[in-house]
Amino acid sequence: MSDFWRGYRADGGYDELFTADGRARPFGAPLVAQMEALGRDELAARRIAADLSIKGMGITFTVYAEGGAIDRAWPFDILPRIIPEREWRTVRTGLVQRLDALNRFIQDVYNERHIVRDGVVPEALLAESRNFRPECRGMTPPGGIWAHICGSDLVRDDSGRFLVLEDNLRVPSGVSYMVENRLVSKRVFPEVFAAQSILPVDDYPGELLDALSALAPRHDPAPNIALLTPGVYNSAYFEHVWLAGQMGAELVQGGDLVADNDGVFARTIYGPQRVDVIYRRVDDAFLDPTVFRRDSLLGVPGLMKAWRRGQVVLANAPGAGVADDKLVYTYVPDMIRYYLDQEPILPNVPSYRCVDDKEREHVLANLDKLVVKPVNESGGYGLLIGPAATAAERERCAAHIRARPRDYIAQPTLNLSTAPTLVDGAPVPRHVDLRPFVIARPDGDSYATMGGLTRVALREGSLVVNSSQGGGSKDTWVVEEPE
Repeated sequence: MSDFWRGYRADGGYDELFTADGRARPFGAPLVAQMEALGRDELAARRIAADLSIKGMGITFTVYAEGGAIDRAWPFDILPRIIPEREWRTVRTGLVQRLDALNRFIQDVYNERHIVRDGVVPEALLAESRNFRPECRGMTPPGGIWAHICGSDLVRDDSGRFLVLEDNLRVPSGVSYMVENRLVSKRVFPEVFAAQSILPVDDYPGELLDALSALAPRHDPAPNIALLTPGVYNSAYFEHVWLAGQMGAELVQGGDLVADNDGVFARTIYGPQRVDVIYRRVDDAFLDPTVFRRDSLLGVPGLMKAWRRGQVVLANAPGAGVADDKLVYTYVPDMIRYYLDQEPILPNVPSYRCVDDKEREHVLANLDKLVVKPVNESGGYGLLIGPAATAAERERCAAHIRARPRDYIAQPTLNLSTAPTLVDGAPVPRHVDLRPFVIARPDGDSYATMGGLTRVALREGSLVVNSSQGGGSKDTWVVEEPE
């Protein structure tokens, strides 16, 4: 192995760039050679350049601590993660298949409930769901699309096969960082992009704008689209500003909008302006204080009534979060078979439902080997990684499971794939996952990003990739594989 790569050893699982015997994978060989040609000193300088670029571009994320919200520069590793295009085509097809089934499920559970009556999904799953919204019963959004944007988290098993870890359908975030990572990479490695065919990701805002525009209730060639944000203290506010700017949409907060019998209007210096589509980044509970939380100052009174009347489109639709539930996730392969009469292209990670007596006993007896997840949390919060937990932490987790078994699932502790990451000037293996984004179109021709947001656990041995928990990110390159 070359000087730059000498000493690099994966930890026994699947490595994104090297085989078990230390050879570069065919699609990664050009990158291996290019990084070797640059050398450690030059790469260290380019890493500094990347950090300065991120600060100069104002790419930040927000973490919450005892002292309040803190803005931090986006953590970025300059060594990219590479996926061959041939493999990615299968992944894209599987992602679109999955979102199709999820949208059919949401439409079904708020209307006829065939999947419940046929015994595929138990009634109790919905009766006890925190994200099921009775206010959405009988509703059919345009095109039957409830989840317009989905970010499903993917991981690899030891064989390198992609598995779906979870689905994010309420307000999935991260796409701005995916695109900004690419811009930084192009600045850092212009000669690499000139020498390789790396498929683009910067078409996402245009694809999203086209999909949202096609949903507008008025037949207007230029419908008015707004992005509803909770405001500057939200952890994803950078993304809200970025997406609104990229799409040419109005960035609004609840107080900027008014809903009446004629529809939804934005307050402007020129008077009220009708809003046709709202890409909302506000949770259901805060959308409309006349329907959900009465103390919410983030939403718009009367917004749900306007949505139900078809006067405005909300993306993602209220109630879509019923499928953003890690217990519901365990039934997605069954949904694909039920609604589409197809086998899932992307399998789930094997999962145990703590609500099931037999499976719960297995989980309680094997907490030291499993990852336990609260079904309604995100961002890595509430996670118990059994092998790394203390006996006291496992006992507390067991008490929570016994008290509310519906609120937990468990999965094997996966040895997530690794990718080379620059630490102190040298490449070392760090665990990664992947969040691609899929946009459901009303014409059925859904769009999936060419790659996604690769998140990396920057701490040695850590399996937690979330930025809020100390993780970082990488640019994801989908490349043509040499024949």
